Amino acid sequence: MTAPLFDSHMHTPLCGHATGTPREYAQAALDAGLSGVCFTDHIPMPAWYDAPWRMRRDQLGEYVEAVLEARAEFGGRLEVRLGLEADFHPGTERYVAGVLDTYDWDYVIGSVHYIGAWGFDNPEYVAEYGERDLGALYRHYYALVEGAARSGLFDAIGHLDLPKKFGHRDPDGYAALHALDVVAERGLSLDFNTAGWRKPVAEAYPAPDLTRAAAERGITFVLGSDAHRPEEVGFHFTDAIKQLHDVDGRIVTYAGRTRHG
Repeated sequence: MTAPLFDSHMHTPLCGHATGTPREYAQAALDAGLSGVCFTDHIPMPAWYDAPWRMRRDQLGEYVEAVLEARAEFGGRLEVRLGLEADFHPGTERYVAGVLDTYDWDYVIGSVHYIGAWGFDNPEYVAEYGERDLGALYRHYYALVEGAARSGLFDAIGHLDLPKKFGHRDPDGYAALHALDVVAERGLSLDFNTAGWRKPVAEAYPAPDLTRAAAERGITFVLGSDAHRPEEVGFHFTDAIKQLHDVDGRIVTYAGRTRHG
């Protein structure tokens, strides 16, 4: 685990639910002693999909310009890379592919935020968990994760066990292990996402047992704070590195959609 220390999951105000300029995130990373950052704001999607929580398509150029300005300002002191957190939602693959063709991205995370029409990680809709069978919910979710892994669109899977966010844990774990088999087979990495330590579940994504299972399959990990404020950059990275070290997990970064480390 000798790769330079990067925070490769960070947002900007263009997503509608983050604060702080790219420059402020970059400065926070420099102050934290990181080697680099990769901005991965929420990808534009069709207008009917989750519109309040992401930039519009006509703002994509503004996003790229802001990140490139930070790169120019911090050049020589901090490496600044350009990425996206893209959504896997069946039927939108062609749209996502079109967005990914517009710029030379360094890193693209593939995340599942919706099961059907339900935004299951949105605090507004947390009551829906009480209406669901948790086993079926997780099986459906991990089937979507497998679809994301097989799509060929992404470099890594975002916050692998996200449905646990509010404390609703997977009752069996079998679907998660099968999904990890597909992630390994497709050569993708996992977003080791420390934001879970800021959520009710108080645990990183993925959980320790899944982190170990991923490492045993040779899956690599990309550190990310999922920062929505500059002060969250590098959040709990010391704990993350220890958790990965304990299972011989390999930390990598991406540049030009190519894995390094």
